[in-house]
Amino acid sequence: MKEAHTVTADDETVVLRWRYVARSVPVARRELRRTLERWEWGTVADVAALLLSEILTNAVRHARVPGREIETRFSRVGRLLRIEVHDASETRPLMGLPADGVEGGWGLPLVDSLAAGWGISDRQGPGKVVWAEVAVGGEPS
Repeated sequence: MKEAHTVTADDETVVLRWRYVARSVPVARRELRRTLERWEWGTVADVAALLLSEILTNAVRHARVPGREIETRFSRVGRLLRIEVHDASETRPLMGLPADGVEGGWGLPLVDSLAAGWGISDRQGPGKVVWAEVAVGGEPS
């Protein structure tokens, strides 16, 4: 799998690029867990991995742009972990509760319930950033 791993000099942000394939999601989760271990923030690893899974899976499934990749960023912002998923699609995800009997569609409601904060932002160039934050203590702030 093609990926680029860049760590800033102060080790505050990890940037990775992923192809639009389902197997990118578990590999990204492993990279996030490794980063959290290195930062000694393992207490938020389970919640952070779940948040990353949900927003990265949305990008893989719904934001495919030929010739482009998905970018993830894991950043330390004070006592918060910020997880970002950048994609080149202009289509923004909508949060709503799925109808009874529907298997999917619970991703963003789950993100909303677990994250200290989350949102969708513009980015430089085409597309958007979907982000979520987790308090280092593992509880929403």
